[in-house]
Amino acid sequence: MLLGLHVKNFAIIDEVEVDFRDNLNILTGETGAGKSILIGSINVALGGKVSKQMIRTGAEYALVELIFEAADPEILKKLEEYDIVSEDLQVVITRKIMANGRSICRINGEVTTTTILKEVTRKLLDIHGQHEHQSLLYKQKHLEILDRYAREEIGERKEEISKQYQEYISIKKELEDASMDEEKRLRELSFLEYELNEIEQAKLIEGEDEELQEEFRRLSNSRSITENLSEVYQSIAGDGDCVSDIIGRDVRLMNKASEYDKTLLEYANQLSELEQLIQDFSRQIADYLDDFENSEEEFLRVQERLDQINQLKSRYGGSIDEIKNYAKEAAKRLERLQNHEEYMEQLKQKLYSTEKELEQKCKNLSDIRKEKAQKLTEQIKKALIDLNFLDVAFEMTFVRTKNFTANGYDEAEFILSTNPGEPKQPLSCVASGGELSRIMLAIKSVLAEKDEIKTLIFDEIDVGVSGRTAQKVSEKLAVIAACHQVLCITHLPQIAAMADQHFLIEKTIDQNITKTRIFPLEEEASVHELARILGGVEITESVLSNAREMKELARKVKKKLRK
Repeated sequence: MLLGLHVKNFAIIDEVEVDFRDNLNILTGETGAGKSILIGSINVALGGKVSKQMIRTGAEYALVELIFEAADPEILKKLEEYDIVSEDLQVVITRKIMANGRSICRINGEVTTTTILKEVTRKLLDIHGQHEHQSLLYKQKHLEILDRYAREEIGERKEEISKQYQEYISIKKELEDASMDEEKRLRELSFLEYELNEIEQAKLIEGEDEELQEEFRRLSNSRSITENLSEVYQSIAGDGDCVSDIIGRDVRLMNKASEYDKTLLEYANQLSELEQLIQDFSRQIADYLDDFENSEEEFLRVQERLDQINQLKSRYGGSIDEIKNYAKEAAKRLERLQNHEEYMEQLKQKLYSTEKELEQKCKNLSDIRKEKAQKLTEQIKKALIDLNFLDVAFEMTFVRTKNFTANGYDEAEFILSTNPGEPKQPLSCVASGGELSRIMLAIKSVLAEKDEIKTLIFDEIDVGVSGRTAQKVSEKLAVIAACHQVLCITHLPQIAAMADQHFLIEKTIDQNITKTRIFPLEEEASVHELARILGGVEITESVLSNAREMKELARKVKKKLRK
């Protein structure tokens, strides 16, 4: 349920904050007051497209914040998946649009992406506007509606078909790729044998390339190493006044001194140990330099081996592990080519069994869809009669697609007849704009009984509707609002009178600055707003009396409908 909305610096909205209630929330106001802008801000908060043009003139940013009460375990589980904490079962959605057109999304204070935002909020709120009922003109939408209605029965089946279809496509592609003439087979066979032989002869060892790189670096810098170590050796054990000679003389002096003072004997021993360490170190340096002088042959060996490995990397992969994996796959391809006829026969059998299984699963799905379609269309037809389609026929036709798809093999379409004796035809051929809006409302009312989405928003549901039909639409909205929170923007008094909570959206101009504000109306203020919708510019006592009568009638109708 949507508890609150906060909008700041969005289009002509300076700043508005409103708390919504359960059941039917009606929003009315003059044309151009900003009703659709308010709904647009909600759409943006839920991950819709943004642009810097949405920012109010003179402002640095725009902000939209939605507060939901979310007791649905599935929504809470989704939040946990993204490490988002929900306190008191509340979900706070915030979206800030910057001057450069970029936006920052937050869920309960945690910065997130629009993808995650849409994933988390898709079960919180459903917006129905004019664009959606226009989507009924496209039959792809019809199957989507049926599947939504029947999701409990077909959800797992659709997932199985999707997986089976991917396997089917994969085998089919493998079979197509494997099809070749004898000349091509022999040519590829020879090439694979050459590649495998080249890799096998290299006798690659895991980690060898890294060790060789280190060795190559050492050997290629042999001159610098030799010069530095030679200088160290000269200072320690070379000719002249070197460290080794100095320490040796000092040892002799300490030994002589210790003859006269036994307490100096420990110092003399420590100095002797130091002399031994220096002599050992100088011998090790000398041995290292002797070995290094004979390293030219080793350098050439390392260089050649590295060149060989790098050539293999350039052909078969960026590492020794990748080269070995390539060799494994090449060996499999080689085996298949060596036994090509047997391999092709196995693929054909596998494709046949997969296709047969996919066919059966698609048939089972189609059978369930047709059964559920009959129930769905019966319920929609009943809802259409409630919406003043007095003599209506409403069905769903099925056609099998030429090929399998990840969604089965059904192509479905709603067909309609609104007059006795006329044939049933696709909605695009017979339905006007007003009829489309009522058909979508009928569909929504049927889906609402199964839908777990708590909050529904209807924008321009009254397009092309008037008179008795408007009354029927208002009654249907009241029925939906009995088990859902509904927000509805309307210009019709019949719908506005049915409000459980009535909000007025108005535009004001203060010092040449246009502002939009929204606020709840008490009973008498709601009556005056109803009178404005009924009577236009001049509101007379008779118009007010009519408005009060409409409100009273609406209360009685709601009480009856919601028993």
